[in-house]
Amino acid sequence: MKLLHTVDLLIIAAYLITIIVIGLLLRKGANKSKDDYLLGGKSIPWYMLGLSNASGMFDISGTIWLVTIMFVYGIKSAWIPWLWPVFNQIFLMVYLSKWLRKSNATTGAEWIGTRFGFKKGAKLSHVIVVFFALIVCLGYLAYGFIGLGKFIEIFIPWEVVSNYIPFAVSPEFVPHFYGIIFTLFAVFYSLLGGMSGIVWADVVQFAIMTIAALVIGYLGFMAVGENTLNVPDGWMSPFFNWELNMDWSKIIPEVNQKIQEDGFNLFSIFFMMMVFKGVLVSVAGPAPTYDMQKILSTKSPAEASKMSGFVSVILMPIRYLMIAGFAALALVYYERLDLLTVSGDIDFELILPTAIKEFVPVGLLGLLLAGLIAAFMSTFAGTLNAAQAYLVNDIYLKYQKPNASTQQIKMMNYITGIAVVVISIVLGLFAKDVNSVLQWIVSVLYGSYVGANILKWHWWRFNGEGFFWGMASGLLAAAIIPEIFPNVLGLYLFPLLLLASIIGSIIGTYSAPPTEEEVLKKFYKNVRPWGFWKPIHEKLQLEDPTFEKNKEFGKDMFNVTIGIIAQTALVIIPMYLVFRQNTPVYISLVVLAACLFLLKKYWWNSLEEKIN
Repeated sequence: MKLLHTVDLLIIAAYLITIIVIGLLLRKGANKSKDDYLLGGKSIPWYMLGLSNASGMFDISGTIWLVTIMFVYGIKSAWIPWLWPVFNQIFLMVYLSKWLRKSNATTGAEWIGTRFGFKKGAKLSHVIVVFFALIVCLGYLAYGFIGLGKFIEIFIPWEVVSNYIPFAVSPEFVPHFYGIIFTLFAVFYSLLGGMSGIVWADVVQFAIMTIAALVIGYLGFMAVGENTLNVPDGWMSPFFNWELNMDWSKIIPEVNQKIQEDGFNLFSIFFMMMVFKGVLVSVAGPAPTYDMQKILSTKSPAEASKMSGFVSVILMPIRYLMIAGFAALALVYYERLDLLTVSGDIDFELILPTAIKEFVPVGLLGLLLAGLIAAFMSTFAGTLNAAQAYLVNDIYLKYQKPNASTQQIKMMNYITGIAVVVISIVLGLFAKDVNSVLQWIVSVLYGSYVGANILKWHWWRFNGEGFFWGMASGLLAAAIIPEIFPNVLGLYLFPLLLLASIIGSIIGTYSAPPTEEEVLKKFYKNVRPWGFWKPIHEKLQLEDPTFEKNKEFGKDMFNVTIGIIAQTALVIIPMYLVFRQNTPVYISLVVLAACLFLLKKYWWNSLEEKIN
């Protein structure tokens, strides 16, 4: 049994002590006011928030999944995260972050008041957004919990720890025991330090992960150069035909079963559905999670855009250097990996932790483990902060105690934080695996969100009742439709969920009068979205003949397209670099340079003037 070296344990302990100190140091500043706690006083620089946001996305469960799909699908795995979709950051960068930040709201639910006012429909909308946000937050917390449990158990065997624990733990709950221990550290610094504590802890975590990614990428690069890589035809190409046509039967036959279970064989249909769903989800705007909280925490709309763009620039090359490095090591030295579960089945989600255990040297192992544990805690803390914001700001302060003192708000932050953690741990006990939770969140739950949230930006007649019934019918469909079609991939159920949400939205909209004219005029004048706003635009022009509508739709869509190409290049370049594919690297670098030139000219240079 290979145990962690004392040096590695000391590095992990040093990291945990560091984040406790961060929480204690920032406690006083976080307790000054509600905005200081939930949004860092809106004084944190955009590049710090962007780095923090990237750090939160560098989560352990997602990394386990990405290493697994790269091992199986090769360069084609660059497309599969479009399930999320990863390119929603480009839509945010180009225009949506500006639109959101102009509200000066504290949470996504509070933002509802700027769009629908404060009457019955708006109150219904407010309630359904809080409900959805809490479901998403709890889903993300449970998702991270599973990945951490699988991960830690490999490095800290229970037979070693059990001698020091005064109670018995069943084998199937050992990962959850580890999850609870590390969750307590995340709870500590996020509850004490608020948003500022989370951001500074994220900066430390990302620095650790950057060092680890560079070393792992180098180890993978050297392994590919010194050994023969045995992969099926098409593995090195990002292009695909109608079917995947990737045959592992003569190399690792069990991988074919994994492809079958994933449901990605008809790759063209899968890809088209990903793009269809991904564009609509992106246009709808961010779900009310930590991503939205970081946008609302920026100093200005311009900085909100810069922050969202910086996420892709800082995250993609570093993360995929690590992912490609681990995939290379796993492919070259597959026979040395122990992927068997207790039941005797092969679990490809064990590739990352077993590769770390097998190939990473002493010292770097401790650093990498500290970084990946930190990645879990970063995601956990950011999501916890978002859940707290909704419970405290949108329930407690809105309906329970509007005039609560700073001390009462602080205590409620602590109480709600602990309650959310306990519930997420309970949910984590019932989840099957990382991929199942991921599919449920990105395909089923997000499917219920899209219809109403596209209409809220782009149709003036859409009101609070429409939003409520659109979200409610989408959530109801998300609960029922997967049960009717249990063997259908969640992605393919998206059109049904979207249809249910749109029908609910339209019926709800016409069941009540339009939103008050003054609310609509204020929202449209401030945010200036493009879409179907003609009646409101005409009324504003009567008051101010110089008022102009947003004519940037074409330019925004051009920048989105260029941004997605650039983001994809940032994903593919480290993959090809590790696998020593020089020609594709050079081509990708030329494409990236052209995209950056166009974005500098048509997005960055006009960012400030478009804000005004």
